[in-house]
Amino acid sequence: MARFIFKLEPLLKARKLAEQMRQREVAELERERRAIEDRIRRQQSLLTETKAAMRGELTGLLAADDLRLHAASGMRIMHEADRMVVELAGVHQRTARAREKLIEATRDRRAIELLREQRFEAWKKRLAKAEANALDEMVVQRAARTDQTWEMNP
Repeated sequence: MARFIFKLEPLLKARKLAEQMRQREVAELERERRAIEDRIRRQQSLLTETKAAMRGELTGLLAADDLRLHAASGMRIMHEADRMVVELAGVHQRTARAREKLIEATRDRRAIELLREQRFEAWKKRLAKAEANALDEMVVQRAARTDQTWEMNP
């Protein structure tokens, strides 16, 4: 039986590999985003704990050095959280660009797949037509032989 051969199969494989690479890039950026968001949440909880500890020290005798230490610690935590928010914004931008590249790679792959499907359907039609022609030819030959047999045996 005839076999369908798509001459652009290597190109389709290359497009699939490119799309998979883009998917990995997006996944890596998503992991990075989640990690930064987790760090921001930890910073926020640390800041909440520091504020609660500072509130606890506001009762009774106040030690200026302790208050200054807590305030400095709180400022450092807030500064680190701000830095992470900026880092997160950068990751969001890189993720958006990576998603655009993934969409483009998917579109490129899909275009070749559609071409493959179209060519496969055309091949199936040509094959069916060839089989129908061959069957018609067999019927005609059989009919011709049957006519010859009748002519020989009247």
